[in-house]
Amino acid sequence: MSLVAEFSVPTDDFALDSALDAVPEMRVEVERLATHSREWVMPFVWATGGDVDAFEEALADDETVADARTLDRFDDGSLLAVRWAETVESLVDAMTDQHAAIQEAMADDEWFLRLRFAEARHLSSFRDHFGSDFELHRKYRTSEPRSDEFGLTTRQREVLVVASQLGYFAVPRSATVEDIADRLDISANSVSQRLRRAHDALVRNTLLIDGRKRPD
Repeated sequence: MSLVAEFSVPTDDFALDSALDAVPEMRVEVERLATHSREWVMPFVWATGGDVDAFEEALADDETVADARTLDRFDDGSLLAVRWAETVESLVDAMTDQHAAIQEAMADDEWFLRLRFAEARHLSSFRDHFGSDFELHRKYRTSEPRSDEFGLTTRQREVLVVASQLGYFAVPRSATVEDIADRLDISANSVSQRLRRAHDALVRNTLLIDGRKRPD
């Protein structure tokens, strides 16, 4: 069974140290993580929460960025196409060599990385290779398949959809846990557990996306 691990990494050990230092309120999130080509390693980056113009200027002076251009501008940020310097590409190569598949990458004052390993021993060798620069916050195994980008399992997504359709989340509420259980032909206790786990997954993967605010 595969293993997922969440790390934080200082920006000066990964990427965008000077750019994020110049605009400290900025938050970046990598949309596309990696492909078979080194020229397309983490090519699309969302920048939100700060002065976008100042951040784009700071990228030009950041040694970890070879080139960056704006693809789309929105009221709350922009989508950038980034070509990374050799130092970043080499680091991603090294992570791949240590059997780490990058699932998520984002940064503000430091980077948060969610990595998947096929086996637990690969995580051990990864930590031996990178040392304390990659601080492990939590690790966990996934017992059910993910249904989408928010970390919901198929059953968790199903129970949320049915609950919404029946009016469980409406004000005033027009359905009960028992109504959901009848529709899905499962116990009310199972519905309650799936709803709690689904809510927890949504909060962790949206509101608490960096995972650092949740204890191990």
